[in-house]
Formats: sequence, C-alpha cells, structure tokens
Amino acid sequence: MDYDSFLRTDRLPTSWCAGCGNGTVLRAIIEAAHRLGWDASNTVAVSGIGCSGRTAGYFSFDSIHAVHGRAVPVAEGIKLHRPELNVILVSGDGDLCGIGGNHLLHAARRDTNLNVVLVDNEIYGMTGGQTAPTTPLGTKTITAPDGAWEKPFNVQGVIKAHGAFYARSTTWHVRHLAKCLDAAFRHPGFAFVDAKSQCTSNYGRRLGYRTAYDMLEHFKTAYRINDGAQTLADDEIGITA
Repeated sequence: MDYDSFLRTDRLPTSWCAGCGNGTVLRAIIEAAHRLGWDASNTVAVSGIGCSGRTAGYFSFDSIHAVHGRAVPVAEGIKLHRPELNVILVSGDGDLCGIGGNHLLHAARRDTNLNVVLVDNEIYGMTGGQTAPTTPLGTKTITAPDGAWEKPFNVQGVIKAHGAFYARSTTWHVRHLAKCLDAAFRHPGFAFVDAKSQCTSNYGRRLGYRTAYDMLEHFKTAYRINDGAQTLADDEIGITA
C-alpha cells in the first residue's frame, strides 16, 4: 500500500522520541483505514494534547488538534454535523482519561459513532514523567517517587458500563492491534481501542528498561490474547464480546 498518500510527508520525520510507540499506532491506523477504503475524502482525524496528540497532524486527512481534554466533544461535533464522515480520534491517557474523562464517559454512554484510539503509555510523557490516570499502583514516577498511591483509571469499566465497544492490544502485538482496529472501525457506534504503548524517555528508563525493545519484550510476556471475553483481566488483550 501507499503510506505516503495517508501522510503529510513534509512533516516527517516525526517529532516523537526514538523508540516511541506512537509511530506503530499511527501505521496501524493507516493500514486499517486503507483496508476499509477510508481516505482524505471521507475521513477526519482529531487529537488532544500530549505526545500522541501530535498524531492528527501527520495524517493527510482534514484534522483538528483540540485543546487539552476536549478532543471527544470536538470529534462528536464533527460526527453530528457530518454523519457521513469517518471520525478517528487519537490521544493519550492523560488527555482522554484525566482532564477529558467526563467527556469520554458520556460519549460512550451516548454511543456516539466515533472511533477512539487511546495510546496508553501510563505516564505524562511530554511534560516529564508525572503520574498519569493509568499509571499502575506502586509505580515510581517523578511525582510519586515512593510509588503511585492512587488506583489506576478503569478504562475498560468506563467504556463497557453502557455496552460500548472495547478492545485492548499493544505495540508489540501489531497483528492483533490491526485486528482490533479493523473491528472498531467497522463497529456502528462508539468504539474504543486501548493501545498499550511504550514511552522510553520519561517512563521506561526510570523503570529500568534500557531500550524500547526491552519494553516491547515486556508487553510480549506480560499480556496474553483472549478475544471474545466479556471482560479482560489486567494481563489480557483482546476484543471483548
């Protein structure tokens, strides 16, 4: 396939750190859009603030970089005004689950026909490595040097509470991530893909990972595929029933 037709090549290379998982997620989204015949004539990309928030600016689609925490209502507004368009929202755990958590909850409740991709690196990477909503309990960060003391945000629980589509994968399991995106983009309603991703610069190295590959190896061993489950356990990835 012609990746360049989906990208603003004049903006490449990306501004992401070496080893960042955002590029893997970007490529997977492009491939899923290509398989469905989505292109710049029928698709809009929206993103929020943060490292993954830069994603929308690399697509050749019309795109909007929303203010912090407001990517979901911006995407909803586009879909309500132009329902024939395919709307893809890409953002991080801080933007979607932190300041934007209220919007996320109600978009899932309304079952708005959106495709939301969470690039979940468990940290505020762009601003230096602060504890994020999805940081695991006990994990050391620059704002929690003795370990995060708050329970992480239950993304799956929020999305599935009202029956919306939820899938989880990782940047190691690239074929499975593609499968999740295909299912999400074909779903006629609110569809959420939780893509576990690596941040080496402001997270992984502090946890003792030497390289991005070490973090990917962790994903390989820490998660097992369980497609079709009603609910995914913390160590599972899959497309929920």
